[in-house]
Amino acid sequence: MTVEENKKNAIAFYKTAYEGNPKLAIEKYVGNKYIQHNPDVADGLQGFIDYFERMQKEYPNKSIEFVRCIAQDKLVALHTHQIWPGNDQYVTMDFFRFDEKGKICEHWDAIQQIPKLSANSNTMY
Repeated sequence: MTVEENKKNAIAFYKTAYEGNPKLAIEKYVGNKYIQHNPDVADGLQGFIDYFERMQKEYPNKSIEFVRCIAQDKLVALHTHQIWPGNDQYVTMDFFRFDEKGKICEHWDAIQQIPKLSANSNTMY
């Protein structure tokens, strides 16, 4: 797999899971092992599926925009803008590691709520 293919697959994986089909995301884009570093999500394939299925039930009207995608070697970083019910907005940075077969095998992330007020006029993007 090329870096460009990994970028495309990381976006497709996250979009598929976020929009309510984590089982398909796992089937298409993840290998036999999935190491999870987000402390709110159980490790492994089923932990990922359970988390995103619950999120879809509880928050079906959330949305995501992929602002940036940066890749180096076997790592892909996604910078996203998420809007949740009540207009709660978040900036996220997700990092995915790909295995030798071009499948996602590890994930890290950082999430920050976008404040209503800012000390400057710059966006978080």
